[in-house]
Order: sequence, then structure tokens, then C-alpha cells
Amino acid sequence: GKMPEVSVLMGTFNESNRDYVTMAIDSILNQTFTDFEFIICDDGSEAAFFQWLDHFCRKDSRIRLLHNQKNQGLAAVLNQGLRCALGRYIARMDADDISRPERLAKQIVFLQEHEEFVLAGCNVSLIDDQSIWGERKMTECPNKKDFLVTSPFVHPSVMVRKEVMEQIGGYCESAKKRRVEDYDFFMRLYADGFQGYNLQETLLYYREDQSSYKKRKYRYRLNECYVRCQGFRRMGIQNGNLKYVIKPLVAGMIPPKLIQYQRQKRFGNDTCRSLDAKVWKE
Repeated sequence: GKMPEVSVLMGTFNESNRDYVTMAIDSILNQTFTDFEFIICDDGSEAAFFQWLDHFCRKDSRIRLLHNQKNQGLAAVLNQGLRCALGRYIARMDADDISRPERLAKQIVFLQEHEEFVLAGCNVSLIDDQSIWGERKMTECPNKKDFLVTSPFVHPSVMVRKEVMEQIGGYCESAKKRRVEDYDFFMRLYADGFQGYNLQETLLYYREDQSSYKKRKYRYRLNECYVRCQGFRRMGIQNGNLKYVIKPLVAGMIPPKLIQYQRQKRFGNDTCRSLDAKVWKE
């Protein structure tokens, strides 16, 4: 048959909540844009989870399920998917988020109409187990300086031109970049003169709950410092910005409860909407 226009890449690894995985996969299968392949790479999960996933994925022929015998990390998984992707565009997805039905349609139309951008992200709603508790409005047209505070793109929300991903060598699999491979990837894109855009619409429900705030391992914070230092230098924005390089270490000392309070204040809705089936089937 003909090549799909879009390849959606998702990794899974011993996902504790199968309902989340079900919602994530279904949200892609229910897209209004249908010309895609859905590459799901399981990164060395235990047999019970993988058997369930394998069985679940048989329901739609657009899903291609890959399986690693041992865990290799997200960067390796995404590169693996990239190597066998047939689409001209790569869309990211995570196993616990939910894409709005029109997400792929809107992103592909945008990229087809705007040659000057190589990737399209979007705004996201923040969800936990029960509710939509906040909204993140992303900078519409991020420039290099926007990388100082934090990554201006939400990784699972993006669609990227495949040729450009291949041109910069995909994701960096170095252990020093584990957990921050997305931030590194976006900075390498920008360092090479490419430009991304965030659609000013909410096209993804991004799961960020209590467990997200449990102390991230300190070595991952060191990884982030390393990636920031290297990325800022590459982009030519390092001078006088040391405070942003060490930001992860400082943030690591703040109690999770306080971080949660700050994020609630910054992104929280006045009213917590309940997260029910209506959400992604509107």
C-alpha cells in the first residue's frame, strides 16, 4: 500500500496503569486524520504487561508494535522508531497522555502550509487521575532565549518533519542526557538554525500528577545542567546565563509539596473540570 503521511512514535515500559495506556492509544486511533502508522516500541517490559499490550494492539492494523528484550531508554526507543518510520512527519505521543481527536489534522495542515517551521507543538491541558487541573499556554513562536527557563515545547505534543530529524541525527542516546533527551533535541534543532511553532490551541491532555513531583533523581538534575550548558553554548546564549544552567540543582532542593503549590498557582484552573469520557470524544 502507499506510505502513510505521519508516523506516530510512542514508547512503553511496565506502565502501571493500563487504563491510561488504553486512553492514550485510543486517542490516536480516534484521530480525525487517519493516514498514519502508529509505532509503539515496548522497552523491555515484563511479560505480563507486554502480553496485554500485544493483544490490545491487534485491534488496529495501523499499529506496529516493536519489542526490546531489555530496557534501553526513551532516546534509543525513539531512534528505533525513527529508523523504521515511513511517514514524512513524525508525531510524538506518550503512554499516559491523551491527544484531542483533531490534533494530527491541525498539526499536519500547519506544517504543510508553513515551510519555515520544522516542528509544531501546541498548548496542553494538565490532567491528573480525576480532573483537568490546569492549562499550559506555550510561547507561540519560541526563539533561542525561550530555552533558558525551560523547554518551550511539550515533547509528547509535537509533530516534526522526519527529514530534519534525520539530518540532526535523531535523539542523543548518551547516558548523560537521559530524561532530558527532548530538551537536548530541541536545542540541537535551534542550534542548526531550525525553528518551531506552538499552535495556540489545546490539542493534548498532559498527565502531571502528584507522583511527578516526587524527588526526581539527582543525577537526572545533573544531566539537565549538562544539557543546558551544552545547549546554551551551541545556541550562543550561554553568556551571563549561569543561573539558568544551575537551575535544576536549586529546584532539586525545593520540597515537592511546594513545587506542586507553585505549579497549581501558575497553571491551575479556577475550576477543576472533571476528566471523563467526554473530554477526548468531544
